[in-house]
Amino acid sequence: MDETSKLQLPENFLKFLEANGIDPSIYTNGDSVPRYVRLKPGFEDAVKEIQSEINCKLEKLNWLAGFYSIPPHVQISRTKAYQQGMIYGIDAASGAAVSALAISPGDHVLDLCAAPGAKLCMMLDLLGDKGTATGVDVARHRLAACRTMLLKYGLGERSRLFLADGTTFSVPPTTTLPCESNVDDHEDTFKQWTSRRPYKERKQEAKARKNSVLPQNGQTELIFYGQGSGVIGLKKKQLYRSLDQNDYAYCGYDKVLVDAECTHDGSIKHIQKFEQWGWTTLERRVLDAERTDINLTSLQLNLLRNGFRLLKEAGTLVYSTCSLTHAQNEDVVDQFLAENSSAELQEIETAKDWPCRSGRTPKTLRFDPSTSATSGLFVAKFKKLPLKEAEKIVL
Repeated sequence: MDETSKLQLPENFLKFLEANGIDPSIYTNGDSVPRYVRLKPGFEDAVKEIQSEINCKLEKLNWLAGFYSIPPHVQISRTKAYQQGMIYGIDAASGAAVSALAISPGDHVLDLCAAPGAKLCMMLDLLGDKGTATGVDVARHRLAACRTMLLKYGLGERSRLFLADGTTFSVPPTTTLPCESNVDDHEDTFKQWTSRRPYKERKQEAKARKNSVLPQNGQTELIFYGQGSGVIGLKKKQLYRSLDQNDYAYCGYDKVLVDAECTHDGSIKHIQKFEQWGWTTLERRVLDAERTDINLTSLQLNLLRNGFRLLKEAGTLVYSTCSLTHAQNEDVVDQFLAENSSAELQEIETAKDWPCRSGRTPKTLRFDPSTSATSGLFVAKFKKLPLKEAEKIVL
């Protein structure tokens, strides 16, 4: 009996795969896909020690700096290397999406769907001791896990975390803002962040966690900020100030990652779990969502639109999902390009060495287990053209 018959993928799912040009064997052979870890910069000399502890070799990825593969059955959560912040788990395809941003020290970067935090950690690793990273997520408990991860790996210094709706988030990088002269001098300023909160505030947060992922008033909430994030010394009106649309061209982010919410059908281990969860659950969460849930692709498009709005002129945005479908990837990209003359889809120059294939839309990329030995991931890279240059293209 082959692996496909063992897993017994339902007929509707097999039709879904065929419609999207996906070989069903990627789900049944998922155990052959390795796990990936990223070695935190500065711990290169600890590789032999880590190998001895996990009792297997760390296979260095030649196409992605800092990444290593290990056998899929190896667990790292109880190892000293993991607990002491030397390594963290992140799929190589996700690492490629971050790499496509070409982050440089001094950049102000935004991760619009940041939790659980591995990609944000990689961004901060690339920034070094210059620039800032801002993480946004709609789920409070997932963002709390993201904060824990930043602190564990010693990467909180230049970071900010906001509980917010990524489709409406509007806070620019603090260090790019001029001071306001009409701020109330009596208003309290942000002091050094601490996990300790007054009882009343903790009670309100507990109520919010129980009733909703977002603050009850729907407003953006800052839940963490580091010493070098530019927040300390600001007043609330300065942090949350409203900018005119054109101001983001000069005061926006240099790099933005929109790793959008999706059906997660590209995550092989996720699909394999439905054998225990029930295939009817797969029908509801993946198939019905991809075929009929207009709200999902609308959400993805709105996340892309807002991320691009917050981008500085000549800045770079990467859009990605772990879905293998066209509806959540190429179709979203094509619609966004059709409505936005200042968005230019770009070649990912470093991808010439990557084990991936081209997407249906030229210059987009797709990772999958059979081609890349990774989870499935779609990647598209955009540049924000200066207004005058965009006007010339329209004419």
